Amino acid sequence: MSASVSLSDLSWAAPDGTPLFTRLTLCFGAERTGIVGRNGTGKSTLLRLIAGDLRPASGRVRISGTIAIMRQQAQEDPAWTIADLFGVRPALGRLGRAEAGLADADDLGRADWTLPARIEAALLRCGLSADPQTRLASLSGGQRIRAALAALIFAAPDILLLDEPTNNLDRAGRQAVIDLIRDWKGAAIIVSHDRALLDTVDAIVELTPLGVARYGGNYSAFRQQKDSDLNAARRDLAQVEAARAEMARRAQQAAERKARKDSAGQRTRAKGDQPKILMDAARGRAEASGGADARLRDSRREAVDAALATARRKIEVLQPLHMDIPPTGLPPGRVVLRLDGVTGGYDPDRPLIHDLSLTVTGPRRLAIAGPNGCGKTTLLKLITGQLLPQRGTVALTVPVALLDRHPGLLDPARSVYESFRHLNPAADAHMAHAALARFGFRARHALRRTGELSGGERLRAGLACTLGATPPPMLLILDEPTNHLDLDAIAALETALAAYDGAVLVVSHDEAFLKAIAPHDMIVLGG
Repeated sequence: MSASVSLSDLSWAAPDGTPLFTRLTLCFGAERTGIVGRNGTGKSTLLRLIAGDLRPASGRVRISGTIAIMRQQAQEDPAWTIADLFGVRPALGRLGRAEAGLADADDLGRADWTLPARIEAALLRCGLSADPQTRLASLSGGQRIRAALAALIFAAPDILLLDEPTNNLDRAGRQAVIDLIRDWKGAAIIVSHDRALLDTVDAIVELTPLGVARYGGNYSAFRQQKDSDLNAARRDLAQVEAARAEMARRAQQAAERKARKDSAGQRTRAKGDQPKILMDAARGRAEASGGADARLRDSRREAVDAALATARRKIEVLQPLHMDIPPTGLPPGRVVLRLDGVTGGYDPDRPLIHDLSLTVTGPRRLAIAGPNGCGKTTLLKLITGQLLPQRGTVALTVPVALLDRHPGLLDPARSVYESFRHLNPAADAHMAHAALARFGFRARHALRRTGELSGGERLRAGLACTLGATPPPMLLILDEPTNHLDLDAIAALETALAAYDGAVLVVSHDEAFLKAIAPHDMIVLGG
């Protein structure tokens, strides 16, 4: 029997009671399927329901085949080793006793002498060379993700579940994941916003407030279909709005005709030319006819209003998110940032940054690239003063905003609106709501607590609170800004940055994002 996942009438609600899935029915076969949707639509929750980490309020999840999941935030024990991640610590201990001449008959009978080679092959396939006894805590975030991917390969499940597998990976790591998915022969369900990765899948499933939709083909084909759907929805909305306007015009004409008839009837009655019984009968027929016409108009208006609400709701879901960064007025000749002979890092004996000098003038865009662990984030901390250089000087001469991959500037207990007012005390209520609306936080969405937001929503809220400030920062420093944004938010950020007239300093491994913002210069660390 081929591997498959079947969801039948699945319902689940968030802890606050907000329904996320209502009678969801969906099937996954032996193919590679990408799961996309705006932040907060339940992509990671869907994987957890499939994996059995969460129990649905109603409905069933049926799995045919073995299953393994790599979660977005693996909360492993700090004492765990790669061997624990692979689930082979006892088996490796058995081999160790055998090699030391301490094994009993049971150990020798159960020893798997191919195990070390298979572990090494799985790690190398994901671009990681490490001893199985290496502690996970000693690995970088990207290396831990590679180790987790290698553990999945080693387990060889029938169904692979991946939640944002390329987050925090450098270019080589991303390519390793892409190669893995491209060559995967079983079923794979992948939550991702990595456009290069999604272009390797066989189908796309999109989660929206309107429900779930499945598209055959990869992300590029999905994007073309979505653009077509948006154009069709705009045409539908225009037709319904035209029908509503025509109905209003006819209702106005009917009201004017009735007013003229009523006026004529009043003049006739005043003259007394006809018997009263005839005039009363005529008025009764007119009122009955007018009442029937009014009920018909009301019924038609209600139908058109319902169609109009549906069309507008569809446009709202399909319409790309918009982010708007106010102009900064940064002069072309203004020195924004200067580094002179900067050396620094966390370990004084092993500084990651060596004798670096650079000057950013005017609205230049600078990208910092290099493999994981080469010091990209360290350099950003040296620039922003979070880390003092061992040698050299750093001079920031304009207002700056730093947005990293984990926006810690937001208090989880505050609402998005309260966070904006706290970080921008000069802004009044109107300015705050207007700025948040530019980043998709309108009405009640601006009143949600940041602790209740998804990772991508928190990052977008951080963008709103920093980029929506008045006056806006003249230098934006972005550390892996696309890691937790959904595809619509990434596209909106790319569009906003394309129109931004300030300077940009960005660390990113997202090739599509870097191409979109078109950096003028690039610093490559680590070789």
